Amino acid sequence: MRSIVLGTSAFYNGDCISGAAEHIPDDSVDLIVTDPPYGINGDKLHQHYNRKEEFVVEGYVEIPQAQYADFSLKWIKEAERVLRPGGSIYIVSGYTNLVDILVALRQTSLKEINHIIWKYNFGVFTRQKYVSSHYHILFYEKPGGKRTFNLESRYGLVEKTEDDRSLNNWDREDVWVINREYKPGKLKNKNELPMALLIKMIQYSSNEGDLIGDFFLGGFSTAKAAIGLNRRTTGFEISKPMFDAKIKEMKTIKPGYLMPKLRTPLIDNPKNPGKPWTDQDLKFLGDEYRRLSAKKLAKKEIIAQLGNQLGRGRWAIEKALKKIEPSIRKETGKKTLLEFF
Repeated sequence: MRSIVLGTSAFYNGDCISGAAEHIPDDSVDLIVTDPPYGINGDKLHQHYNRKEEFVVEGYVEIPQAQYADFSLKWIKEAERVLRPGGSIYIVSGYTNLVDILVALRQTSLKEINHIIWKYNFGVFTRQKYVSSHYHILFYEKPGGKRTFNLESRYGLVEKTEDDRSLNNWDREDVWVINREYKPGKLKNKNELPMALLIKMIQYSSNEGDLIGDFFLGGFSTAKAAIGLNRRTTGFEISKPMFDAKIKEMKTIKPGYLMPKLRTPLIDNPKNPGKPWTDQDLKFLGDEYRRLSAKKLAKKEIIAQLGNQLGRGRWAIEKALKKIEPSIRKETGKKTLLEFF
């Protein structure tokens, strides 16, 4: 098996199952992001998408459907072995052989975190059924350690849309609408994941310096995203033509090149997160709540001011207010706190 080392990253031209067994130590990978063959005659995808193939690199290796279940179990077992305890894996899959991947996952110790739907911008044209325009992303973890999940890596908890919805919640909903990328005139694999999708997974589930694995490098998109976000990366590509074409490109990728393009989340770090509430804190909260309510301020503004004064987040303030609500009702005769607004 041929290997190429570029900086702190290593890539292998060969089968991922035997290759991982030989080259990747146990418990050594922080995150795996991978897009395995779909077992649907992927070498003939252009017949369905009406796509020109002159820039698609030859040598795509498909897995026959009859072998898909066994193949899935073998590579997922290797992924389980190499993940560190607490490490995460994202598997992108179509629906045709999704059951085989799910059955394989259930034969490991890996635990489901989310089943994400990725909605993209076009699907295969059909006349007698609905158009399929989504993939599945299975997000699992290896038990036994602390899983990385960077809650505010993309949007701060305090950030809102124009209609006062949480941007953080919106970004973390389990249906992702991310368009595929068009790469006219560029060498490509049969099926490549968009950079925006990869960046999102890597931002949430890893840190700079972590090792990101991809068992099916294809067009090396995961590797490009990982290096661009200052991560180390490793992976396998069985197709020699694809490996040769893309390894040349990888030599031009500069570590961290994506970092200046990332948005900076607005993060409001409270001074007392998780700190137990004292009786004095609760009394101050109640007194200030009554004072600010008397000014006829909006609920949002009152919560924000109380949070700033007490060094607490929004949810902590609202939870504490519910705790003291009975005493406020008794004192004021109001039925609920909402009557103050």
